[in-house]
Amino acid sequence: MLVAAAFFALAASAARAQTSIGQLSRDIPALMQQTDIPGLSIALVQNGRTSWVKSFGTVDPATHEPVTEHTRFSAASLSKTVFAYAVLQLVDQGKLDLDTPLTHYWPERVVTPTDDPRADQITARIVLSHRTGFRNWRGDEKLSIHFTPGERFSYSGEGYVYLQHVVEHIEGKPLNQIAQELVFTPLGMKDSTYISVPGPNITMGYNAGGQQRTPLRSEDGNAASSLLTTAHDYALFLEALLHGRGLRPATLRQMESPQIAVDPSCTNCTDHAPATLSTQLFWGLGWGIEKTRTGTYLWHWGDNGAFKAFTAIDLKRRSAVVYFANSSNGLAIAPAIVSDAIGGQHPAFDWIKYDRYDSADVRFIHDAVHQGASVLTTYRESIDNNTVTEVALNSAGYFLLAQKRYDDAIAILNRCLELHPRNDNTYNNLGDAYTAMGKTDLAIGNYEHALALDPSRDDTKAALAKLRATPDKTGAAH
Repeated sequence: MLVAAAFFALAASAARAQTSIGQLSRDIPALMQQTDIPGLSIALVQNGRTSWVKSFGTVDPATHEPVTEHTRFSAASLSKTVFAYAVLQLVDQGKLDLDTPLTHYWPERVVTPTDDPRADQITARIVLSHRTGFRNWRGDEKLSIHFTPGERFSYSGEGYVYLQHVVEHIEGKPLNQIAQELVFTPLGMKDSTYISVPGPNITMGYNAGGQQRTPLRSEDGNAASSLLTTAHDYALFLEALLHGRGLRPATLRQMESPQIAVDPSCTNCTDHAPATLSTQLFWGLGWGIEKTRTGTYLWHWGDNGAFKAFTAIDLKRRSAVVYFANSSNGLAIAPAIVSDAIGGQHPAFDWIKYDRYDSADVRFIHDAVHQGASVLTTYRESIDNNTVTEVALNSAGYFLLAQKRYDDAIAILNRCLELHPRNDNTYNNLGDAYTAMGKTDLAIGNYEHALALDPSRDDTKAALAKLRATPDKTGAAH
């Protein structure tokens, strides 16, 4: 009886895998077309083993170079999960304790003010579960703590970079060498690296208007965001987690166990404490965790602008999916892909708040890029009732401007201002359009409107100063 039960379970698993592969093979090309995603690579893991790796589309639409199994994508924040796995191996080796303050290992005071005693409360566990009190990225600010470490969740790439420095100090090696020794080589991830490398197998990224963007470059490696990898390589990593390879069972259980419930209203929450806590969304050690009526899932998303990625693991069925896209619209199709691949309920998508491929905004921008200002008629009702949002109108105008389709861009941007007259970005975009068309007075007027709404805009100030310094036909400056 046990042998028969095992046989039927394997047969059912194989049938599910074939169904998922068939759905994904059918749906992905259509999803990419609807969202202007040039290239995508995906891997499916079933019953703990990679069952399917497939590449779609192009590395560069201009050259039609195809995406292949060895095309490296910017993994964005999927860098964090791989780094967390390496950190937990160091924990198992006794080189790092999850609950010992990181200043014990690396005493350099990098937090401002340097005498902030809360810095001594930050541990590896707190970093991996995003409870440091650091902002996601500090920009031009000093690295500072915004709430008591450990008390609540706020997603932070800065925390991972801080832990990276600690780990590099402990090991006396740079991040990429550590990852090579602990992760890439043992798991056979031959096309993965945290540092910028030359080579033909790295895709560029593209925004929704088709403008090309370069991958994030990092000569030293960034644990939070600089991983270059393939769907095939990342599937090997997912296999290792599903088989418990490389970590002690107790450590793996901690990785998969909720450390903190998240604020259901935000991902970056340094400025306020949560009014409530989610009953379905948590963070473990390096991974988001969903607990729903359909099961427990590990998940993570990646967003490096024109590069998007998503992965999810069904712990009960030991199945997983990961995909990488070279498009700013890459996460619009994540719910559809995860549904095809592993099914189940996934409240994470509502939490991270990306427009879906079938939303009014995504459809409007897609149609605007392909049809121009005629979409103002097609979508008139949706524009008037704000189903097509201010952001979508401005974005569509911006993409058309980048394509030098100035009349179409101006028509859409002016419609945006009719409905949303306090949008400084739209005035700035109009200024750029009129500058490109040589209509200096109109450009100056729109730049002045943008600055009146937001006096801190350095880009507008620079554009305005350049125009005013340019002589007109009489030789006088504007």
